[in-house]
Amino acid sequence: MQHKINLALQILPSVPSEQVYAVVDEAIAVIQASGLKYRVCPFETVIEGTYEETMEVVRKAQEVCFKAGASQLLVYIKMQIKKDADVSIEDKTGKYD
Repeated sequence: MQHKINLALQILPSVPSEQVYAVVDEAIAVIQASGLKYRVCPFETVIEGTYEETMEVVRKAQEVCFKAGASQLLVYIKMQIKKDADVSIEDKTGKYD
């Protein structure tokens, strides 16, 4: 799968409530550092890249959450994948920007 996909990632870390945003910020920093196109939304972050690229970011985001003190993660992933074409964030939300 070499076409670009959209992957929506939501990570809910098991940490004291006052630490949740700090741990989620660590995961978002991994996404920002990936160089992939992304959009942070209130409940999830959407990442655009190949399947392999986005899944590597998911793996790294989970690792950083554990390093930041999470004892458990609930990870929710949604993907839009087309057989013969790229999927872009702008196709879905561009008219609202």
